[in-house]
Amino acid sequence: MNWITNYVRPTLNSFFTKREMPENLWEKCPSCGTMLFHRELTDNSQVCTNCGHHMALTPRERFASFFDGGMFHEIEVPAPVADPLQFRDQKKYPDRMKTAQKNTGEKEAMLVAEGEVLRTRLVAVAQDFSFMGGSMGMYVGNAIIAACEHAVARKLPLVLFSAAGGARMQEGILSLMQMPRTTVAIDMLREAGLPYIVVLTDPTTGGVTASYAMLGDVQIAEPGALICFAGPRVIEQTIRETLPEGFQRAEYLLEHGMLDRVTPRKEQRAEIATILRMLTGQSAVVHGDLPPPDTPVQAG
Repeated sequence: MNWITNYVRPTLNSFFTKREMPENLWEKCPSCGTMLFHRELTDNSQVCTNCGHHMALTPRERFASFFDGGMFHEIEVPAPVADPLQFRDQKKYPDRMKTAQKNTGEKEAMLVAEGEVLRTRLVAVAQDFSFMGGSMGMYVGNAIIAACEHAVARKLPLVLFSAAGGARMQEGILSLMQMPRTTVAIDMLREAGLPYIVVLTDPTTGGVTASYAMLGDVQIAEPGALICFAGPRVIEQTIRETLPEGFQRAEYLLEHGMLDRVTPRKEQRAEIATILRMLTGQSAVVHGDLPPPDTPVQAG
């Protein structure tokens, strides 16, 4: 055995070998190009600390920062018929679903939950753009109907966070049928006198903007969110004209009367709770330490 070759050289090499760095420690802002430390970005709700660009959130990430203490109760959604059209393009529809489920850890593109926001109890719905572009299929329709029925039964307001590329082509006409289905479900809230707030996030497009995403009693958008039916590139190609700066972005739509508010992510909790309490005749939001929910205050 050669002691120098087998022991000394490997030992020396270990001191000078480049150590592997853990992956995903830094993320580049797609807007300003700043490299952001992942923990700092997480603490800031996926908003760039340099330029304020709002990056995508999954529904669970959003609910973790939206609900008090990150605590919420998930509401079950009825499962629709799988692959009703036996659709296939480059892949079979069930295979695409399995891939999306594996990549996201979710069974579909929408999550429904009940919880409290600054002690204001509500039902919330959020779309997951990372799940097949947040496309609206039968499950999404079932999710909104389940959320509306639960809200009516519990006499709670509903808040919806939209993020979608439109209808799900793999379900054909059945996906388009979710537009009237969800519209009827929203009417259930109005008949019950319950508030419905929509928070439009980037992007909200297609049939979603032609149905439940634009039917809120109050329409809020995140800064810079793309909100449209047909995208700007399609419109430019159709009319063969250059569109105005910021066309179809949240700030442009606010100026032209299509939105009520453009609210940064960090301010949404307080703003939504305040609006809901005003609409339901409750007392004003109290900021600061409060006793746990449903715990009586001890007399002093």
